[in-house]
Parts: sequence; C-alpha cells; structure tokens
Amino acid sequence: MENKDKLRLEEVFDQFLHGGLERISFGNPTERDTVQKVKCRPVFLRGEIVFQVEEFRGKQVFHKNLTKNEACTYLAELLDKFFRQCELMTDGEWAQILVSKKGTVTIKRKPTEGQKAVKIRANADAETGKDLSSRLLHNRAKRYVLEEGTAVPFLVDLGVMTREGKVVKAKYDKFRQINRFLEFIEDILPQLSMDRENVIIDFGCGKSYLTFALYYYLKEIQGYPVRVIGLDLKKEVIEQCSKLSQRYGFEQLKFCCGDIASFTGEERADMVVTLHACDTATDFALAKAVKWGAKVILSVPCCQHEWNGQMKNKLMEPVLRYGLLKERIAALYTDGVRAAVLERMGYRTQILEFIAMEHTPKNILIRGIYQGRKKENEEEIRELLKFWEAEPTLVKLLAPELLPHI
Repeated sequence: MENKDKLRLEEVFDQFLHGGLERISFGNPTERDTVQKVKCRPVFLRGEIVFQVEEFRGKQVFHKNLTKNEACTYLAELLDKFFRQCELMTDGEWAQILVSKKGTVTIKRKPTEGQKAVKIRANADAETGKDLSSRLLHNRAKRYVLEEGTAVPFLVDLGVMTREGKVVKAKYDKFRQINRFLEFIEDILPQLSMDRENVIIDFGCGKSYLTFALYYYLKEIQGYPVRVIGLDLKKEVIEQCSKLSQRYGFEQLKFCCGDIASFTGEERADMVVTLHACDTATDFALAKAVKWGAKVILSVPCCQHEWNGQMKNKLMEPVLRYGLLKERIAALYTDGVRAAVLERMGYRTQILEFIAMEHTPKNILIRGIYQGRKKENEEEIRELLKFWEAEPTLVKLLAPELLPHI
C-alpha cells in the first residue's frame, strides 16, 4: 500500500473516531494464522475518551485502549497488513473501506438515518444533564442490540415485549436469544453490500422471531438493501408471519411454505440462515447455500439422528452402548464434519456458542464466511468417516468422492 493511501485511511479514521462512534469492524483477513477479527469502540476512562480495540486471534481475545492518534495509526496498519475490508458506523454516517489484492484502496461513505437520533439524543442530554461519559462507561451494563424499554412492534405481537417496551418475564430467554443472534449479524455486516440488494433466505423459520429481527435490524436500523425469504413447512405459521409482515410494511420480507430440499424459488443468495432445522434438513440447507455461493452461512443444527443411526466402531463400543453418550457424540461429530466440509468448499468456518447452555441445549452455531480458499482436508474427512462407518448427507451432497468404501 502506498503512503498516500495510508494517509487517506488515517484521515477517514480521524473523522470517525469520536464519541458518536458506534463501531468499527474489520473483515476478510489476508492470513488465517494471524489476527482474524478486530472491533473498535469508544470508552470513557479516567475522565477522557479512548478507543478500545478487541483483537481476535484463534480462540483468544486481546484488548487495548488507544488514544485517538494511536488508534488512527493502528487501524490504518491493520488494513495495510492484515485485512481487506473495514466497516465504520457513527450516529450519522456509514463508511466501507475495501483494499484489493494489489493494494488499491476504495472508500465508500454515506449519511445514515441515524442523524435524527444524534439531534434527539443531544437534546435529551441537554435537558437531563447527562454527558458523554454516562454513555461510555468502561464497566457498562450489558448492551442489547434491541434494547429493553423501546417497544418493537413485532416483538410485542410475538409476545416477547409489552406495549410499553418491557420484556415479558417468561420470554426473557427468547429476548436474549434474539439479541445474541443479532450480535452474529453485526459481525458479518462487512460481507453485505450497501450498493445492491442482498438476498437472505431463512430455512425452517418457524414462528420467525429471528427472521423478523434479522430484517428489522438490517433494513430498518442499518439501512441495508435486503430481501428476506422465510421458508417453513407449517402452512398456518407461514400465513400468520405473512400477515404480520404486511402489517408492519416490511415489503421485502416474504414467507413461503415449502421443503428445504426441494426449494427452487431463488437463483442466488448472499446469506443463508438455518436455525434448528431438524436432522438432515440442515444438510440440505447448507448444500444449497454452498451451491448458491452464499457469502455468509449461519446454522444452528438440531436433532442429529442420521449419524447416531449410522456410526459403528468396535473400539468405541464400550462408550456407544450408553444411549445418552452416543447421542451427544453423534451430535458433535455431525457438526464437526459439517464444518470441515464447508472449509473444503472455501468457507472460513467457526463453531460458536449461540446462547448459554442454561437457556437451550441447542447452543452450537456454525458460521461460514466465504473466502474462496479451499482447505485441503479431504483425507482427514475420508479417514474420519471410515473410522465411524458413516455416510452423512452433506458429504453425499457436496463431496461424494470423500465417502469411504465401507
């Protein structure tokens, strides 16, 4: 990267690094073995604003607090050495920085609807005597993407909130789950485009708590051009969700009744979501996502019966004779192989905790971000399948050549 480009980057960061900064996030790392993700936000420490940086390296997270000048230099260096993409968001402006393989820097900027929020908040602060420090306290309470106290219409109709914006006590776990899901969406924003329509498909949407939240966050809050399709087998549920979508004026949120395996309603998808799709329905959704070339895959699997019914190994028989243990082993290996197959197809794949175990046992989320660099893990997958004498559906759909001759 040339010096003039570094100076351009430092100038952009200088303009965004202030108390109204909502977030800076980096994506598309150039190397897999170094820093994989970085976030930056303002905090208030010892009477002044500093900028806290979170670095994600493997399974570890490192924090550092920088002055504005230090942060400008540090963030520009990240784009020079470790990342090709950065998204910046304040109350009133959005920007995206792209760096090509040859080092060419492209900067896109536009104002957001949040400018109204700046004025409203400034007026409220003046009237109540609040200052910036009250919003940027280092040890602040848990921040939810959808905050309690502000009524969200679809959450009210779905029974999660009261009309006053208070979370219904019996639905607090669902409220946390929705916000946790939106945190994952927040992380993948750099993968979506502000310049063209992003097609998002939610397979097995059910009552669509998370589908509505996804649309509301991306379209209404962040202003992304999106078209979201929710698919489920239950006709009455689809009819109810369609009525709610029309009531809220969510014109680009549609619901269809149908089966994941036979769905042919779209020719492409930028993001595929599959939450608690039962057993091999998850595999069909993942396979469609890969064949569409989806940039983002978010999957919370459920009921991994297939592997449980297939796996055999004399060496492991002393453990497998216990049904509960066999069920858990089957679930872990099913999702592990799914992640390995996605990596082979060019996705940078992570297995993350969706929500704490005390809220739901279905707490594993598979996240795949398309990188185009296929992992050479064919022999590893083949040997594992041979060990367990298993032929899982996702391998049959995407990599049948890896199936061992059992």
